[in-house]
Amino acid sequence: MVYLPKHFAETRPEILAELMRRNSFATIVTHGAGGLIASQLPFIYDAEAGPRGTLLCHLARPNPQVEDLRGGAEALVIFAGPHAYVSPNWYETHPAVPTWNYASVHAYGRAEAIEEPAALARLVGRLADIYEAGRPTPWRLADQPESYVAGMLRGIVGFAIPVTRLEGKFKLNQNRSLADRRRVEAALRADPDPLAREVAALMAERAGE
Repeated sequence: MVYLPKHFAETRPEILAELMRRNSFATIVTHGAGGLIASQLPFIYDAEAGPRGTLLCHLARPNPQVEDLRGGAEALVIFAGPHAYVSPNWYETHPAVPTWNYASVHAYGRAEAIEEPAALARLVGRLADIYEAGRPTPWRLADQPESYVAGMLRGIVGFAIPVTRLEGKFKLNQNRSLADRRRVEAALRADPDPLAREVAALMAERAGE
């Protein structure tokens, strides 16, 4: 479980879903016979599939994590959102120490393998359609030669992970005074790093909370 002080907890499903969709290249962690293992993968979060939604992904068949997931091991998927360093010089109240503001979501569940070729093709096609959306000439799985697609599908295993628990942590200086939070937000908004500006936007959204 993630260390989650109450004032940093985010439980609203729509907020958690938005962070997962915007930061869909995530890390899946399992613990099996070989110990801990992690893979970085693009995920689809289907909020309508099941009480807490379902995560969809695929791995290369030789990846040893495939056997952990097939075997029913609990999986942790970590979605890392925007993050930024916070200097104590930005605070009105002193003394203070440096810290880091960030947003993340941890999703837990046990995987169900997707290996039937038609179902696997739908998963891969759906994933491609999401990332190709808006491009002038989108790449489509359905346009590829059948023999090529069949070979590609033989090399991967898909997984559906019905989510059993979602934990959102939005650490945005909620433990500081309103004046300090406003000063940090202003400093991050002026930072050239786009991630810092995203953190500032999250802080602005929660200014009245």
